[in-house]
Amino acid sequence: MSLILALCVALAASLVPDIIWYELGRRRGGRVLRVLCRISLEPDSCVRHAEDSFVKHGRGVLLFAKFLPGLSTVAPPLAGVVGISRRQFLVLDSAAALIWAGAWAAVGYLFSDALEMVITGSSRLGNVVLTVAVIALVAYVAFKFTKRQLFLRSLRLARITVDELRGRLAVNDATLAVVDARSPLELQHTPYAIPGALWIPSDDIDQRYPEIPRDRDIVVYCT
Repeated sequence: MSLILALCVALAASLVPDIIWYELGRRRGGRVLRVLCRISLEPDSCVRHAEDSFVKHGRGVLLFAKFLPGLSTVAPPLAGVVGISRRQFLVLDSAAALIWAGAWAAVGYLFSDALEMVITGSSRLGNVVLTVAVIALVAYVAFKFTKRQLFLRSLRLARITVDELRGRLAVNDATLAVVDARSPLELQHTPYAIPGALWIPSDDIDQRYPEIPRDRDIVVYCT
């Protein structure tokens, strides 16, 4: 197959949906990200991981996002949320599609003999390969689901309702301390906070935990 044709097909296939998601993120903001993350295997941390990547690497994260499952889905709408211009997004996303497709095309070119042997061997085994792949996928999804359920169960043992927190704040409860663990991007997009809350981004808690009072009930919120 022509390399130029393959790159053009990959560019057309990825650019159109990416532009749609970018525009949705630009117009609908965090709601679009929440919808996408509901179908993620890690819905509780998917937005935070994407935001952390943008904070650490800036716009350049778009260049390698397609190589990372999860981030590749969230990156286009998040680019719209953080205000990357359309022109910059088109340039970066086009370059990313070409890099991504070019990398896999190069693998196919360099290891064509080995890949041919793998394909031939797989065809001989027939349904065995497909069955093993399906079992592995189901096992992985089950593992992630179980891990999340155990995590949510542990949280249920240490939660506070909105009404209870509001009541304790209303009477200036001195035994209570509130920590705002949102990322800088989340705070920029939604510049509201619980009065008196100590802002420590979740990634900085390990370094700044001495700032958190030890003689109070600690309430942490991240959204």
